[in-house]
Amino acid sequence: MRVPPFQRFRHFSQISAIFVLGMVVGGIVYNAIFHLGYNVLWLKNQDLRVQIEQYQKDILTLKKYSNTSTVIREIKIRAEEGKAREGTAVLDQVTIKEIIRHMLSDLEPMRGRSMFEIDTDGKLARLLLDGKVYPVRDKEYTVRIRTMLVMEGVLQIWVEINPYRRT
Repeated sequence: MRVPPFQRFRHFSQISAIFVLGMVVGGIVYNAIFHLGYNVLWLKNQDLRVQIEQYQKDILTLKKYSNTSTVIREIKIRAEEGKAREGTAVLDQVTIKEIIRHMLSDLEPMRGRSMFEIDTDGKLARLLLDGKVYPVRDKEYTVRIRTMLVMEGVLQIWVEINPYRRT
């Protein structure tokens, strides 16, 4: 039996190899674009969940203390950029949001407290939270309170978040 010469099929095999290679590269590019879009959507979803949780707590507090104007009705925590040290990576937004969520649950007893007694409450919060270690996603982070401000029933706290280093 005779085997036909391969040179007849060389052009067809080259075209089919380029076609298959194009399909693979196209699949990779499509997958990368899909995952990039999904990651942006997931980050936005996490941010919105934290906002919804905060707003629900604020609504309950505002209903509860609507007649008094001298109590802490709302707590806002803002994360400042820590000093960039050698070998430390910049924190991603999901980690920061998760740490802020843990801090809000720790600061929940501050709601409804008198604004005029913030000096003792502030010292208590600073003792409880300053240097506290929060585990998030198999890593540990420490929190340092920079500033606390109470104005019009809103307690605003600026914190610095750094990776925890064991000594």
